[in-house]
Amino acid sequence: MRTPPYLIKGDLIALAAPARRIDESIVDQAVRFINSEGFEVKVDQEVFSTQNQFAGNDSGRRNHFQALLDNPQVKAIMCLRGGYGSVRIIDLLDFNSFTKAPKWIAGFSDITVFHMHLLSHFQVESLHCTMPVVFNQVSELSLHTLFNTLEGRPLQYSINSHPLNRRGKTQGVLFGGNLSILYNLLSSNSFPDPTGMILFIEDVDEYLYHIDRMMVALKRAGVLSKLAGLVVGGFTEMRDNQTAFGKTAEDIVYEHVNDYHFPVCFGFPAGHINENLALVMGREMLLDVEKTTVRFTQLNHS
Repeated sequence: MRTPPYLIKGDLIALAAPARRIDESIVDQAVRFINSEGFEVKVDQEVFSTQNQFAGNDSGRRNHFQALLDNPQVKAIMCLRGGYGSVRIIDLLDFNSFTKAPKWIAGFSDITVFHMHLLSHFQVESLHCTMPVVFNQVSELSLHTLFNTLEGRPLQYSINSHPLNRRGKTQGVLFGGNLSILYNLLSSNSFPDPTGMILFIEDVDEYLYHIDRMMVALKRAGVLSKLAGLVVGGFTEMRDNQTAFGKTAEDIVYEHVNDYHFPVCFGFPAGHINENLALVMGREMLLDVEKTTVRFTQLNHS
């Protein structure tokens, strides 16, 4: 696995909008905040483009992201928001320059497309983390873990146990992100071989029956049976039909992993929630689920 160079103060972070359109006021706030953290910021006019719900048409979003991938001065690409759209451009991008000089790609939600694609094709780490669209809503710890990770500080998390947890200790490369995006990528060449890996999942604003459908799809595709561990983040703003599905999102996930024996951690503070702690996708992690505490920490890493 390859780790992009860590950032030092004064490095250039570029803002990108590969999916949904973004308000200019959010961009302005993001620039000020990132500057306050000691970094320079690159903002191109392309991020303000619009076409219906997208930040410009596919060609424009692809060309801008490509320019950032190829720019040797850019040390990290921070995606402004998710929504939908990254999957429409991922196969149009040329990663030749990127693979010669990897850089951090940061974001969550729809940006799961990039996390999965980089891991599947290039074995390059990327950063699942909060994004500028919610900088003013998330906890200070979420923001600290974003910049701490970009600067190379190790990941060491300890949280309280959850009643649905399955105890055990395991290690493996971390992958995953938004469950709906994983479902969208299933059976594509952007989905890595999950054998011996730790899967992270989260989601927002989904019908409970669709959570069940997606978990069944992962199970039938053989993904769940190959895992070394599972970390379940936030499942927020779930919807239900007039005739209730009868289970929470966590209950649904629990049911579908009940046939396996790997450790499972519920309630990890990451996803579409106030506490969205940074996670490095592609990093070798240790998951230790005990009776009262869960430790999720990186293994020896330069």
